[in-house]
Amino acid sequence: MAGRHAITLKTSRDRAKLGVWTSRVPDGWRVEFKEPKRSDEQNDRMWEMLSRIAKRMTINGKAYPAESWKCIFMRAMGKEASFLPTLDGESFFPTGFRSSDLTVREMSDMQTFIESWCAEQGVDLWSEERKQ
Repeated sequence: MAGRHAITLKTSRDRAKLGVWTSRVPDGWRVEFKEPKRSDEQNDRMWEMLSRIAKRMTINGKAYPAESWKCIFMRAMGKEASFLPTLDGESFFPTGFRSSDLTVREMSDMQTFIESWCAEQGVDLWSEERKQ
């Protein structure tokens, strides 16, 4: 066995395969169990929310694209990012905000947080009227 292997446990066959893997893995390998990843439906809903926010809202008068809003909310939820230098060493850029790594629970929490924040700002994400 070489490299990295992942399996999502959905059936008894998956569990049997995992058992075979563990019996063949050399000593020293790591095993990690994680909650299920966010669903495609959650991801679609998140991007709809972020797109609506990008069209309606600003921070200190500045508008941001949906991808930036995702990073802003993930940071507000406590997700860590790091800053890497550009190749010329003149500036830095953030990295590490990957919503694909969120669990179902984390994605649900983030969407609840986004809706609460928008409500505090007086914005109903699901109405079609734009904030003036």
